Amino acid sequence: MNAGSNSATVIDARSGKVLATIELPGRPEFAVTGGREHIFVNIQDKSEIVKIDADRLEVTATWPLAPCESPSGLAMDRVNGRLFVGCDNKMMAVVDGDTGKVIATPAIGEGVDACAFDQGAGYAFASNGQSGTLTVVHEDSPDKFSEVENIQTKRGARTMAIDREKHHVFLVTADFGPPSAATEENPHPKAQAVPGSFVVLVYGKK
Repeated sequence: MNAGSNSATVIDARSGKVLATIELPGRPEFAVTGGREHIFVNIQDKSEIVKIDADRLEVTATWPLAPCESPSGLAMDRVNGRLFVGCDNKMMAVVDGDTGKVIATPAIGEGVDACAFDQGAGYAFASNGQSGTLTVVHEDSPDKFSEVENIQTKRGARTMAIDREKHHVFLVTADFGPPSAATEENPHPKAQAVPGSFVVLVYGKK
């Protein structure tokens, strides 16, 4: 996913050869595979999601995500064809992977980055770095979703991985000090991580 050029590069995993460059309608963020046939990509600056045919290597559908704004994280329930989109305006858009219809918009925390789905447990997750929370949403049925809880994590904990066998969620973060001084090259510097404070946070059922 090439955010600077609004495109996706297709690479043969065996040879390393570039097979194609797929033009996208805007800035791509997260992508997820829907099995062997399709790839779904969040278009962050347009608040859209595109569907790519993995055989023909072309976009076959572009769907608006309203009321979702500035989508980032993306996960999928491949059994029921449901996409889970983390949105900057504190909601998770649940999208039908066949029609593009937004089915539900459960509330999440602030500063979402990643989403994940645990097929065995039926839980969708959104990691929210600014609010320091992990939102847990349950798939009651393919068309009904309920918010289970917002687990307090730690500020900056937004990059996520999931162990679908043990049903554990992993987040990473650190302690942060003040940002460095603004410069002409970097007028809006980010807060600096404190050396030696990196941690991995692990969540699961007791």
